[in-house]
Amino acid sequence: MSAPEEPMIVYRRRRNTELALIVVAALFGVGGFGITMVNMHGGLPSNLLTVAGGWLALCLIAHIVVRIRIPWADPVILPCALALNGLGLAMIFRLDQDPPSSHLAFGQLIWTALGVALFVAVLIWMHDYRSLQRFPYVLFLAGLILLLLPLVPGLSSGANAANGSQIWVNIFGFSFQPSEIAKIALTLAFASYLADHRDLLQGAGRTILGARMSRGRDLLPILVMWVACVAVIVFENDLGTALLFFGLFVMMLYVATDQVRWVAIGVVLFVGAGLLAYKLVDHVRVRFDAWLHPFNDVGQNGQIISAQYGIAWGGLFGRGWGLGRPSLVPLAQSDFIASSIAEELGLTGLMAVIIIYAYIVARGLRAALTTRDDFGKLLACGLSFTFALQVFAIIGGVTRLLPLTGLTTPFLSQGGSSLVANWVIVAIIMQISHSGRRPLAPSSQSSPIVDEAPTTIPGRVA
Repeated sequence: MSAPEEPMIVYRRRRNTELALIVVAALFGVGGFGITMVNMHGGLPSNLLTVAGGWLALCLIAHIVVRIRIPWADPVILPCALALNGLGLAMIFRLDQDPPSSHLAFGQLIWTALGVALFVAVLIWMHDYRSLQRFPYVLFLAGLILLLLPLVPGLSSGANAANGSQIWVNIFGFSFQPSEIAKIALTLAFASYLADHRDLLQGAGRTILGARMSRGRDLLPILVMWVACVAVIVFENDLGTALLFFGLFVMMLYVATDQVRWVAIGVVLFVGAGLLAYKLVDHVRVRFDAWLHPFNDVGQNGQIISAQYGIAWGGLFGRGWGLGRPSLVPLAQSDFIASSIAEELGLTGLMAVIIIYAYIVARGLRAALTTRDDFGKLLACGLSFTFALQVFAIIGGVTRLLPLTGLTTPFLSQGGSSLVANWVIVAIIMQISHSGRRPLAPSSQSSPIVDEAPTTIPGRVA
């Protein structure tokens, strides 16, 4: 008798589970909109059904495309993204109610529709994410150009001049943040390069005092990224973007090689760059002083001080939608939207938001585990890490756990560049998840990793 075949494990599609979660997620934003109107204006808005129907329709369009194009994708990622996006829309609408009204919520809704449209376009156009692996050096060059684009004379926008950072460009009257697009291009380039060179990075080089030292040619990419990040810190005054990109590259090096030395090299280089910037760049020094001693200069640090008072006033359970004063914090709709949520929904609400982010990161890492190719694993890890590091840096800055950075809070903050880029990232992660979870061809001998409540098809004994 021949040996029995190994059982083949098949994932469930769980699209109905995703649909149920999407309905619940849609209620977050609609509920925030309705409760705000009740608390601030004494009754439900006349257009509540129209707003609820439009938002639910947008959510269902995304779900239907997922159901058709990537039916084996993770069922939790899309509802989490929609829940965060809805909460962000509701909070921006609530901030619009305080005078002077800026009417930012409608513009954010337009950007949301564009982001979902790009999410749909990526799923329809990208039949196989591995096609993105063919152009590592082109993507790397494009990412660096985008990262340094605000330094080009005539393109830089004055949108953030008051805050000291130079991270926006203005083309034909349209302002956007090129670093948001650069993080996608550079993550693709890193994943492709490391998938092709991981063996050299792991084994090549001389051994000195028991430690293997990499060759100069292998260290060149990390040195190029270090120089680019130093340029961002010094010339763009943007510590957060430098931290995001350099941290992303070092993390992907560690995942690709499983060698702690890359983390040590990265930490030493970034700390050195930070100390150099602290000595030479006034803006970086002001951010560190505001972190350590905010009350030494109330006029300069009024933003972070107001945010701390708002969070404290919100307490554990918050003032309630529309019952706080979050608009007293400058840029409450963008850089400090986390403090707005903490004031009106309390620390409990802020922790719930962080947990939703954690679900997205965890499910992205699960997609990296289930996919079968190195490029997909590195890409899913890198894109998931961008969410984790970005949320950690911005919420840590708002709560004074870290120095304040100029990063946006994904899906929550007002701004089109970040929102659109994050929807593209979600589409790529879900495409990778679909590739890892779908049933293998009958000729394949490998099996995917066990998922929640899988269906097992037993092998036959000849």
